[in-house]
Amino acid sequence: MSAACNIAASLPALARARGEQVAMRCPGRDGRYDVAITYADLDRRSDAIAAGLGKRGIVRGTRTVVMVRPTPEFFLLMFALFKAGAVPVLVDPGIDKRALKRCLDEAEPDAFIGIPLAHFARTLLGWARSARIRVTTGRRALLSDATLADVERDGANAGPQLADTQPDDIAAILFTSGSTGVPKGVVYRHRHFVAQVEMLRDAFGLAPGGVDLPTFPPFALFDPALGVTSIIPDMDPTRPAQADPRRLLQAIERFGVTQLFGSPALVGVLARHGAHLPTVKRVLSAGAPVPADVVARMRDLLPGDAQLWTPYGATECLPVSVIEGRELQSTREATERGAGTCVGLPVAPNEVRIIRIDDDAIAQWSDALLVKQGQIGEITVAGPTATDAYFRRDDATRLAKIREATPDGERIVHRMGDLGWIDGEGRLWFCGRKTHRVVMADGTTLYTEQVEPIFNAAFRGMRTALVGVGPKGAQRPVLCYEVPKDVGHNAADLPGELRHFAEGRVHTAKIHHFLPHPGFPVDIRHNAKIGREKLAAWATRQLEKRA
Repeated sequence: MSAACNIAASLPALARARGEQVAMRCPGRDGRYDVAITYADLDRRSDAIAAGLGKRGIVRGTRTVVMVRPTPEFFLLMFALFKAGAVPVLVDPGIDKRALKRCLDEAEPDAFIGIPLAHFARTLLGWARSARIRVTTGRRALLSDATLADVERDGANAGPQLADTQPDDIAAILFTSGSTGVPKGVVYRHRHFVAQVEMLRDAFGLAPGGVDLPTFPPFALFDPALGVTSIIPDMDPTRPAQADPRRLLQAIERFGVTQLFGSPALVGVLARHGAHLPTVKRVLSAGAPVPADVVARMRDLLPGDAQLWTPYGATECLPVSVIEGRELQSTREATERGAGTCVGLPVAPNEVRIIRIDDDAIAQWSDALLVKQGQIGEITVAGPTATDAYFRRDDATRLAKIREATPDGERIVHRMGDLGWIDGEGRLWFCGRKTHRVVMADGTTLYTEQVEPIFNAAFRGMRTALVGVGPKGAQRPVLCYEVPKDVGHNAADLPGELRHFAEGRVHTAKIHHFLPHPGFPVDIRHNAKIGREKLAAWATRQLEKRA
């Protein structure tokens, strides 16, 4: 069998070299970790499932919706689909149900694999009507054609499975969370996944034999390719901010977790709990900027030689750059003065460049697009993990992708939709989303990540959000803030205090409207990104009431 470009291609070798090593442990119904899969099990059983799926028509290129919770079945299925050369379609289950239906309709899947509840919703709500093959993880084939157990049994004696997938073959369609717009299906090719594994391994020094607690389930798919044991946490992955820190700590202590991946909201849960983590040598936190106080608290809980990394990237391109907690803390003062958030140096071999701010499509790259060093513009990245298209979203693809001629032909430059600048040391500073910038009638532009940290630092315990009210080019900047508890401020006095504080600072002097909010809407994937579109609509209504 020829070598395939496939994230599952490493499993057979790992099964031979580390067959008895546990690939993953999953909590049972009562929270006990009584479910374990070794590398030998993962390879053998995913082979059987891949063969069984093939007998039912799920083969190379078959678009297959997977709506399964982070249980052993999810990971077995994903690796089986990769081995079969099929195309998993993943959609965040927590998004608005109308948006979810639209995502599934866009993907036009050939197959649907899900838990019984997902099949019930599919039938009731008309999801994925194109799916002609339906498999359930339940015990009986209700509302489906077969159970996963049937599928695995059908392929049990088929032997090794690994489609000869090529680098440009589509490996998966991963829908964005929609936290910064309409959810879009990002087309991942096999070369993107393989490059991600290599870049993550090299950037963070990941080595076989480690024990990972990946609180964002898709990230756990990288662990088997890296020879790392995954401990799937006992929590709802769509609500990391509500995770029980005691359950997380029990898993960390029991299995000697050496690495942890989580959103800033999840890391904040552990930081606030305050228990030391003596076995953890590496923490990765992504999805949004990590608050400075969370970084400081978390570092105090880790061993002295441990590292806290905050990778920067997006579904369309990950990782882009990375910064370690010590360096992030050293840049805190600049952030609190309005410099933005430092997200570190680009991860090799990425090329990160800043171009002028433009809301229109840019078809072809030109160096004339570049801004001067230190000037704010849109962040772009070219590299092996930069995806090149959204599935059946040509308009969105044109807005996000630039074609660039190279000595070897052509490459795609991805526009992050984020604004930032590069300092004299080559470090990237994040200033906020392009769509969230506030452009006033006098030409002044305000950026969320330059404004909010100034207030958050001065009014400790408060979270703020800058939004614009009115049409772009004639917006009024409004600072929304969550009413803080026990931080030494009288709620009635806060608008006046904020206004007085803002007047003397260059980034904030033109903000005249301050609105208290009971609790910001946040994204469903990481519980960290503020839903500014919803917040701006709310602020608009509030100002209209006051007019």
